[in-house]
Amino acid sequence: MLQQIIEFSTNHLMLVVSFLALSGFILFTEFRKLTQKFTTVGPSAAISIINKNKTMLIDVRENNEITSGMLNGAIHIPLSGIGKRLSELDKYKDDSVVVYCRSGNRSGSVCRTLSGRGFEQVYNLAGGIMAWEDAHLPVSRKGKK
Repeated sequence: MLQQIIEFSTNHLMLVVSFLALSGFILFTEFRKLTQKFTTVGPSAAISIINKNKTMLIDVRENNEITSGMLNGAIHIPLSGIGKRLSELDKYKDDSVVVYCRSGNRSGSVCRTLSGRGFEQVYNLAGGIMAWEDAHLPVSRKGKK
């Protein structure tokens, strides 16, 4: 049996390497999800958090993306400038913080950063503003910079 595995591996090296790389990526992704200190929520859960708690909304889309609107009361801190403006957010450590972007991917990195800085109630809006709009929820044309 071992001889057959070795023979297959040597004859199909690229296939074996690809399988190992993909397996490693899946394990890394799942481990990261299990150890993250923030919660991913959909639009309806985000509304519940906003209504129940003192909540700061943070839009991390880039400047050219916010022309279509933002969540009402959100502050805009582009992902590219988040490192320079993190100290502004420290006053919200005791509040709930909902972070969103266009689709929910980039905002996850900001959620990890905030959790690492001691924020305990951090939420990533799954699907971002696209999911919010798909749920026919309102957006505002003016936000806080």
